[in-house]
Amino acid sequence: MKKKIALVIGAGSSLGSAVARSFSKEGFTVVVARRTGEELSKLKEEIENSGGSCFPFSLDARKEEDVINLINKIENEIGEIEVAVYNIGANIKFGITETTSQKYYKVWEMAAFGAFLMGREVAKKMIPRNRGTIIFTGATASVRGGDGFAAFAGAKHAKRALAQSMARELGPKGIHVAHVIVDGAIDTPWVNKLFPEYVKEKKKVDGLMNPDDIAANYIMLHKQPRNAWTQELDLRPWVEKW
Repeated sequence: MKKKIALVIGAGSSLGSAVARSFSKEGFTVVVARRTGEELSKLKEEIENSGGSCFPFSLDARKEEDVINLINKIENEIGEIEVAVYNIGANIKFGITETTSQKYYKVWEMAAFGAFLMGREVAKKMIPRNRGTIIFTGATASVRGGDGFAAFAGAKHAKRALAQSMARELGPKGIHVAHVIVDGAIDTPWVNKLFPEYVKEKKKVDGLMNPDDIAANYIMLHKQPRNAWTQELDLRPWVEKW
């Protein structure tokens, strides 16, 4: 039997890793990528110690040729991509007058352009098979801009539009495209380090988002029957205002 592959681009130490672990538990061979691939050794070891299979790669998702080469390598040497998740964040805060063109462009490349590259290349492989799932991770900024987040909100809005367009085009071809809005702080080492008091208070009331609980929704999206596909899923802790 051919291996079924779950690809996670943006496999950071929090949500990306949780998504990878979740698909591994479902029997997928996991391919994970991030800019600093050497930081994926812990995730690879964890998955393999649990009986799974994990292939880590270094990838700059903004580089078209690199994305094309990675997708082809996976398909030719590892297996057919059944699920592809784009999880690169690019969350920065700068006032509009301090937002240089370089910063704006880089955020767009990371959050939107890289998503387009992955989505396009994976779709080329999935269309002939008439199946597959493509999931894009969004944020609060996907639906509303905030003070100091002009670059981030612009890029996340673009990713959301990409997901909508791809869903309409690829749905009739058997490919489920979904966009997940993560509206709230995730329990990550970075958040714990920068906002210790905030984290302490949120954890008292179960108000911090657990990466594993978020990842469970990615599994659910992949398993949905096509007569009841979700195109956009909105997740937030119960204490979050909306």
